[in-house]
Amino acid sequence: MLRFAQSPIGDMHIDSLRVALFNHILSKQLKEDLIIRIEDTNKEQNIEGKDKEILEILGLFSIDFTQVLYQGENLKHHSQIAMQLLIKGKAFNCFCTDEKLELDRKKAKDEGKSYCYDSFCEKLLDSEVIDNEKPFTVRIKKPEKNIKFTDKLKGELEYTPFDVDSFIILKKDKTSTYNFACAIDDMLCNISTVVREENHLSDTPKQIHIRQSLGYDGEINYVHLPVLLNMQTGKKISENDEDLGVKKLVNEGFLPSAIANYLVLLAYDAPCEIFTIEEAIEWLDVNKILKESPEFDIKKLRYMNSEHLKLIDDMRLSKLVGFADEDIGKLAKIYIEECDTIKEIKEKIQTVFSKKETLKGFETEFKKVKECLQKAPFIEDFNEFEKYIASQTKLKDKQLSVPLRFALTGSTSGANLSDIYPLIKNYLGEIIK
Repeated sequence: MLRFAQSPIGDMHIDSLRVALFNHILSKQLKEDLIIRIEDTNKEQNIEGKDKEILEILGLFSIDFTQVLYQGENLKHHSQIAMQLLIKGKAFNCFCTDEKLELDRKKAKDEGKSYCYDSFCEKLLDSEVIDNEKPFTVRIKKPEKNIKFTDKLKGELEYTPFDVDSFIILKKDKTSTYNFACAIDDMLCNISTVVREENHLSDTPKQIHIRQSLGYDGEINYVHLPVLLNMQTGKKISENDEDLGVKKLVNEGFLPSAIANYLVLLAYDAPCEIFTIEEAIEWLDVNKILKESPEFDIKKLRYMNSEHLKLIDDMRLSKLVGFADEDIGKLAKIYIEECDTIKEIKEKIQTVFSKKETLKGFETEFKKVKECLQKAPFIEDFNEFEKYIASQTKLKDKQLSVPLRFALTGSTSGANLSDIYPLIKNYLGEIIK
């Protein structure tokens, strides 16, 4: 069983989508189920409807999952399991105030040391705990020996008890901390493989320690993907990178197939540049994922998108730009030479069908051409069509070609009219208005 976890506190960004894609690929290769976990325990930050948006995006990218779990529904189990750790003496109540802990952190920083909880409350007598009415958190006791695990990309890793520390598992309001909720939910679902970004690497020994403290011996394989960087900033992609939200990219006209292709390509030395996720499932080896942090380049995505647009059949492309006509799909293919996204192509086609009032510098010529076009009979061949317009308007050369192009396309430059005309000739009544 694999899982993809996402919090409903903001838009899904491409770094999260990349993690979801690799979970999907690996689940197919291992022939194991993939579950989606909505990490909604932070009620104050949850945004209504974001959980549904997450699922819609995953569906848009054809990411198969068998179940959706809401972490908030497991809070009761988290509390019960924390109580078990307290009873077994593997966790303790901590009454330290935030001010005291902050002073300890500042002292460690001033001394050039890494902060570690001083275990003050772990040493309290039972009577001191029972009679204490102050607010408290619950901390798990630090491990007695090093925590070791193997990551598919990082190799053998080892963390000392000091690295793991006696960390908080229940907050003062008795809700779970991230690591505790994550560890317990992975345990309850018998997760066999965890694929996530390497910024969660330091969380892994803590989660292992929680499960070991409970006597859970199920093996979990780990794949910590290198973080995805924004080429423009050189920094990890975050919520501040608004232009790299998945929903926004799709709305801007990037195809899910192109986005998915690029995200996998960034992390893998693929046998070809353009491929589908179904094809990647056949040849991708998780052990050979690139270890360096890749940079996401929007210009490269635009190129990938144009290549995927060329692969779409004419009728489907026509529907994507608002028609149901293969000729409009063919017209869209012509515009791929100057456009990279569905949105840009759609704007080009909308310009073709827009009302053209006049053309600066060619006002008189445009008026003649437009009036002629409005009265012209249907002519199949473009050369015959052009000859007819020339004979009726008495225009030639630039005085004919420029206003004619503008009347038909809304632009004074672009692809040959002889290529465009056969695709729009049936729409002249709608175009010339």
